[in-house]
Amino acid sequence: MTVTVHDRTISIATTYEPTLRQLCSDDWEPSFDEAHERLIEWVGGVGVIVLTVAILRRGGSSGSYTLYESEARSEKIHPSIVTTVQEIWKIFVGLTLASIALFLLAGMPLWDAINHGMTGIATGGFSVHAASIGFYDSPLIEYATVPIMIAGSIAFPIHYLIFKGEVRNLYTDLQTRWVFIWFAVGSLVLTGILHANGQYATLEETFRVALFQFVSATSNTGFGSAAIGGGTEQVWSAGATLWACLGMLTGAAAGSTVSGLKLIRVITLIKGTIWQIQDVIRPQSAISYLQIGERRLSEDQAQREHTEATVVFILWITFLIIGVAVLLRVLSPAHPLEYVIFDVMSAQSNVGLNSGIIRARMPDTAKAMLILNMWVGRLEIIPMAVLIGSVLQRLSLYR
Repeated sequence: MTVTVHDRTISIATTYEPTLRQLCSDDWEPSFDEAHERLIEWVGGVGVIVLTVAILRRGGSSGSYTLYESEARSEKIHPSIVTTVQEIWKIFVGLTLASIALFLLAGMPLWDAINHGMTGIATGGFSVHAASIGFYDSPLIEYATVPIMIAGSIAFPIHYLIFKGEVRNLYTDLQTRWVFIWFAVGSLVLTGILHANGQYATLEETFRVALFQFVSATSNTGFGSAAIGGGTEQVWSAGATLWACLGMLTGAAAGSTVSGLKLIRVITLIKGTIWQIQDVIRPQSAISYLQIGERRLSEDQAQREHTEATVVFILWITFLIIGVAVLLRVLSPAHPLEYVIFDVMSAQSNVGLNSGIIRARMPDTAKAMLILNMWVGRLEIIPMAVLIGSVLQRLSLYR
């Protein structure tokens, strides 16, 4: 039962950790049930609630918009939320077909290309092989996977504008610009760390692994091309592992298929904190604004958005610490701390990369904790906090 719940959770949460059935056997082969999981993950990528809104077709309904917003999406493509969701699905299907075509051109077999195209654009990362993309041992396939993961990291409204011919939004939109900047800087830093450690034979291989793994981690896709750890056996250094953790923490653009904090929250948190510090020394009579991209926020708006970003960040880190503490308690002390942090971060950010700790023989307590971390990451922190608060109130444990 624990295996089934774990594997269905990673499907819906779009988290690619090799399923426990894959890890139980070296001769695992894909089945109809595995194909079903990939379909669930593909739907989960764009959002189960968004799919529900599209089916209900309740144009102009405030209930539909509430459901849509609960998936951390607030930008509308059209005035009607149902029309917006329908456009999102058209874009999502189009990107999926383009991803499948790119994999076929790179030399991937048809069945594999369909599966990886669906889970790649959904930034879920389910693979038909336990070794993920590393199974093919093909630099061309690895490089071809990168733009698919990046496409899944860009907000759907930006895809819509690009399809309409407004390509300038790739650099004028704040989040999209920072998606490319963060992917580039993060990959280069990881390349430097791995190269300094003499991790791989050539500079090209080091760059390819760093680019693939950092984009996979930050886009929350979870495709793997190289081993990060071997459980109790050290592969990547603490520096490389924790740098990848930072990518998983930030995630990419809100309004895309990614999880994590989302870049707009990170930007709001950083700029808002600087603005708060400057406000301390600013004259009380001065009128202050917070500029985030093209948005000029009034003092009240700035306070509200900075507070929301801060609360999400604190709650996110709190659940992360709880997960790490539980795993440290039930796992062997031989596991490096950075690997435990990595695997919990991976679960909560719905990534699925792992350092070798996730195993079928893992204690049930650890499995249950990771399931909770995945749900927290998929449903967003604040809804989970509200749910827990409601339960505590009903049990008269919280007043």
